[in-house]
Amino acid sequence: MAKIAFLGLGVMGFPMARHLVQDGNEVVVYNRTQSKAEKFISECNAKTASSPADASKGADIVFACVGDDADITEITTSKEGAFSAMKPQSLFVDHTTASASVSRELANKAMDNQIGFIDAPVSGGQAGAENGTLTIMCGGSKDAFHKAQPVMSCYGKKITLMGPSGSGQLTKMVNQICIAGLVQGLSEALNFGQKAGLDMNSALDVIAGGAAQSWQMENRGNTMLDDEFDFGFAVDWMCKDLRICMDEAQGNGAELPITALVAQFYARLSNQGYGRNDTSSLIRLLR
Repeated sequence: MAKIAFLGLGVMGFPMARHLVQDGNEVVVYNRTQSKAEKFISECNAKTASSPADASKGADIVFACVGDDADITEITTSKEGAFSAMKPQSLFVDHTTASASVSRELANKAMDNQIGFIDAPVSGGQAGAENGTLTIMCGGSKDAFHKAQPVMSCYGKKITLMGPSGSGQLTKMVNQICIAGLVQGLSEALNFGQKAGLDMNSALDVIAGGAAQSWQMENRGNTMLDDEFDFGFAVDWMCKDLRICMDEAQGNGAELPITALVAQFYARLSNQGYGRNDTSSLIRLLR
């Protein structure tokens, strides 16, 4: 059993923190919207705190899963941030999908305070968080990783150290670049098949056994055909993630022509009011 703080109880953070409680850890939670923290402690044997600093006092490991660079910087380095209260030799694990540069900056600030830091973005969506089957991509030192890995295993199925600080975030960018192209390709294929008059449920069943198979096809193909998008990973979050990818590519010289195009499509969906829909709603633009 470890003394743990969890900062951020959103769609992903809530079930992840719940797994930590169920695994027998002593957990204190903080969420900017207090009602979510109160809902959590009404369902789980945990305590709530009024600030990141308050939650982090005495914790062995502090986990966070918030929105973006500004959010993770705020909850770590502000006056009431976690770093101001964490004890020496404790560990901060950031599950936020953020930029590699902010992860490196926070790792250096944590080191100044004798705190370990792991950037650990996740993949697998809400279902993966709820079922404890997330893929977790980590950046940081081997010692910090080995301390965090057994604790994260209650909600992570595949947990990998990718390299030094920032490497987890860079790997998540690779993941999002792959997804963007896959979802657009799947959207075009489904729309094409429907326009051609095919029974697309049968078509999906056939091609899912061949080289076209993907997680997106298996898990989103049929719901896309049924115009069901009120679940999963939100368009607005993908917009944010792809902006991070494009910024990183601008710095390292990588060309991302398809990603840049799909990022524009996601921005159009968001502007049309579909920002909370699943990313598979790209197909809306073709209909």
